[in-house]
Amino acid sequence: MKLRPPTQIAFTRFTSCSGCQLMLLNCEEHLAALSAHIAVQEFPLASSSRTLQGPIDLALVEGSISTPAELERLLDLRRRVNLLVSVGSCAISGGVNCLVPGERSQAVDQVYGQAQSGMHTFPPQPVHRFVTVDCQVHGCPPERHDLLEALASLECGGWPGRQLMPVCMECRILENRCLLLEAGHPCLGPVTLSGCHARCPSLGVGCEGCRGDLAEANQEEMFRLLLETGLSERVAQRRLSRFDRGSL
Repeated sequence: MKLRPPTQIAFTRFTSCSGCQLMLLNCEEHLAALSAHIAVQEFPLASSSRTLQGPIDLALVEGSISTPAELERLLDLRRRVNLLVSVGSCAISGGVNCLVPGERSQAVDQVYGQAQSGMHTFPPQPVHRFVTVDCQVHGCPPERHDLLEALASLECGGWPGRQLMPVCMECRILENRCLLLEAGHPCLGPVTLSGCHARCPSLGVGCEGCRGDLAEANQEEMFRLLLETGLSERVAQRRLSRFDRGSL
């Protein structure tokens, strides 16, 4: 019996915190079984070796694109990979990297000071602004089951399932108290893709919307409800636009 060769994968990091890579490494009990089906060519958080040679079957991309060097590396990766998956909010929408107010030059000066000499950057952009993205894994970071489901589905020639209900529905299933309507706390559960098992609301923390917008979400009503919690129009609008700029 001829065995199928392992899938060649790369988990590439751009402008990000490496949290998405760490979440996959946290799937300890599944890594041994996973390693029987894949061959890792690049995984910065797991190994310092980098052996990107020839075609790649599957590339997981973490982080937004914010430098010409990153863009060149992304374009080269896209030319050699069969399937490219954006993993996490930074890759999908720009994530927290897009939240800096004001001029980017001021932010760069505050962060890097004199070390910015010769540094070339541009406002962080989601991956799909530059290359074709075949699949997205939402979250900041994604849940472990999201990553495992995506890898298993793609390995078997299918596509991971897409969430069709809001985080609010998960709160109802878990019988959580509604933070928005009952406690008056800002919570984006009504307009946010589910799949996290209402992780933040279950701990008494309002949903920040890191999994991206639910299709056909009623943004106008959500804006009105946020104003009722005491937020100003400016703050409410910024809250709504935090993670909704990049979903396919």
